[in-house]
Amino acid sequence: MFKYHCLNPIANVGLQNFTDNYKRTEDVNEAQGILVRSASMHEMELSSNLLAVARAGAGVNNIPLDACAEKGIVVFNTPGANANGVKELVLAGMLLASRDVIGGIEWVKSDKDDENIAKAAEKEKKKFAGTEIEGKKLGIIGLGAIGVKVANAAVHLGMEVYGYDPYLSVDAAWNLSRSVKHVLNVEEIYEECDFITIHVPALPSTKGMINSDAISLMKDGVILLNFARDVLVNEEDVLEAIGSGKVRKYVSDFPNPTTAGKEGCIVIPHLGASTEESEDNCAVMAVKELKNYLENGNIVNSVNFPNCDMGICSQAGRVAVAHKNISGMISKFTTVFGDNGINITDMMNKSKGDWAYTMLDVESAVSDEIVNQLSKIDGVVRVRVVK
Repeated sequence: MFKYHCLNPIANVGLQNFTDNYKRTEDVNEAQGILVRSASMHEMELSSNLLAVARAGAGVNNIPLDACAEKGIVVFNTPGANANGVKELVLAGMLLASRDVIGGIEWVKSDKDDENIAKAAEKEKKKFAGTEIEGKKLGIIGLGAIGVKVANAAVHLGMEVYGYDPYLSVDAAWNLSRSVKHVLNVEEIYEECDFITIHVPALPSTKGMINSDAISLMKDGVILLNFARDVLVNEEDVLEAIGSGKVRKYVSDFPNPTTAGKEGCIVIPHLGASTEESEDNCAVMAVKELKNYLENGNIVNSVNFPNCDMGICSQAGRVAVAHKNISGMISKFTTVFGDNGINITDMMNKSKGDWAYTMLDVESAVSDEIVNQLSKIDGVVRVRVVK
């Protein structure tokens, strides 16, 4: 029996994937698995019972990844599960920025008691005239699940699309429209595009990437869209550029005192993935990832340990070892089994940065003594008998 705890409300369509072998607990300290959306875990004391955390969403800045890795706790996210919801809001953001729809709506509200509002509207509407997006150049920084969907949709809307991603995956490349121009340096996007949207993770190398230096390269009247992370943009620099006329509009999905209510800013209350469909998709994926790890030891879509999938074990036993990515570990593991007369039938080892993960299928049951011997190897942080 596995126990799981939900730090946030998780859609029932996801929780329904748990079988009778799972029990929900309100005591986080007795849970082997945690499901979370936005709740911060940085101040939590991580229980020794905890094996995995599944984030129903893409961003994991609310989870202490390094602390989890040190304890052999695998952290999952759900890349792509909310991509369509974010894509649709990015498209809405482009339209709201290019056409003064919001200004027009506010005018209608302010004149709602005017019996001649229809006639007045014909005179006033020129104040809210905008531009069309067809034929305009859209630059997309980051061609992950969301960036690819935005790119393909923009192509169908008649835009000329430029994409930049030095780490473009094979899957993303296959899914990307042939009409998208893949550029090799981000400066080309800055210099060429009428709209620029960013879809990259918040890393030391990407924080503040949209700043005064980047803006200085952009076309006059550029529209910037940020539905990824607020820290990717130096918003003080953007406000200054709006004031000078360099930036026409800034659309952000991250409310904060810097941009909320400011001239030229369209700030949305973090609605990118706030659709029923996105929440359902994230919940289903998170639960499936958690189950696969707890039941089979398989890692799919982890952010702190490597992906490692050996399917369902058909042998007598399976052992999973989370350890530091240092040389000589495999030989030490196999020596332990060899010294105990246990034959290894299959094995997989993967690494990711400072950490590695090894699974071994064996012909005999794994004793507590073997677990103890493996645990004492320098660099091992967790040994788990999966079967």
